Amino acid sequence: MTGRARGIRAENRERLETEILRLGRDQLASVGPAALSVRAIARDLGMASSAVYRYVASRDELLTRLIVESYDSLGDAVAAAHAAVPRDDLHGRWSAAGKALREWGIRHPHDWALLYGSPVPGYAAPADRTTDPGTRVQMLLVDLLRDAVAAGAQAPDDRRPLPSPEVVALARSLLTDLGLTDAQLPAPLFPAGIAAWTLAVASVSAEVFEHFGPLGPQAYAALHGHALALAAGIILR
Repeated sequence: MTGRARGIRAENRERLETEILRLGRDQLASVGPAALSVRAIARDLGMASSAVYRYVASRDELLTRLIVESYDSLGDAVAAAHAAVPRDDLHGRWSAAGKALREWGIRHPHDWALLYGSPVPGYAAPADRTTDPGTRVQMLLVDLLRDAVAAGAQAPDDRRPLPSPEVVALARSLLTDLGLTDAQLPAPLFPAGIAAWTLAVASVSAEVFEHFGPLGPQAYAALHGHALALAAGIILR
């Protein structure tokens, strides 16, 4: 096979894989991730199921690809907003990241549900493929906390309940896994960062899933802004 023929074959494969993912994402919106079907995608493409399985081996493989693609899209959006703020503007960085998180979630509600909604029965995401893309945004928060410590701008302890010894030990173990020391990011501060992240994600989920009813985007934006301010208060001066 010539180089040109191999190139055309690779291009065709890439186009078909892109179309498979697009149709899979359509299914997320129409039937949800638990009902995702490679056979249905084959019907939409007018292909035999056996032919499609050469490009995506199973429903679980399709789910994994969709999850990774969604995490990458979210990570790109938040990282771009975060990078647009001067590094020494810690509150601005947190606010920009949190707002980008919400904007992505409401633009991609079915992808948000795939990432932060109910687990898909019978599916376990492979850690070796999903951990790195799935923690990109959290690592931005870790960098923010490290910069706050270096600048002496971390929130004082009296703004938050002190974590229990068990929680501090868990935080220290997680920080060790990240290659960080207490001097770079004190273990008692890390649980506050986890709480801040949890509050930001829960606020977006409240809007995506309409936990408080159809309040409308302005009301949910105001609630999210308040949640971000509360979260900032426990991690930053």
